Amino acid sequence: MTDCIFCQILAGEAPGSFVYRDEHTAAIMDINQPNPYRVLVMPIAHVEAIYDLNRDQAAQIFQTTVLVANAVRAASGCDGMNLFQNNGRVAMQTVFHFHMHVLPRFAGDRLLLRLPLARFFRKDRAELDRMAAAIRAHLQPDSTV
Repeated sequence: MTDCIFCQILAGEAPGSFVYRDEHTAAIMDINQPNPYRVLVMPIAHVEAIYDLNRDQAAQIFQTTVLVANAVRAASGCDGMNLFQNNGRVAMQTVFHFHMHVLPRFAGDRLLLRLPLARFFRKDRAELDRMAAAIRAHLQPDSTV
C-alpha cells in the first residue's frame, strides 16, 4: 500500500533501520525509543491487523519475534522485555500494518506503558542504525527457533 509507512520502508521508499529481513518478515528499529533497542517485527506483505493474518504469517512473525527478542536482550543487556501488539484505533494502533513491539525493560526504568508516550522518545537515524547494527551482531537464526 502506497500510503502505509511500513510498506514504504519495506520497499526502500522511506528510511528504515533494519535489524532483520527474510522472505516473509522484517524487523526494524522503532523511531520512537522510550527505552533503547525497541524493535518492530512485521510481515513483508501488507496485513492490517492480527485478524487478517493467516497461520503461516502468524508463525513466521512469532519465529522472527523470538529471534529478534533474543538478539535485543543480548545487545541491550535488558532485565526484561514487553512484547505487545495493538489492533484498531481504539486499541491505539497508529500504523495499520500488523507489527509486534519488542520493548526491552530495565530495572528502575519507570516506564509506564501508556500510549502515546512514544513520540516523546524519538531518536535520530544514526542512533537507530547504531542500535540496529548492535542487535544484528547478536542474531543467531538457528539457536532458538
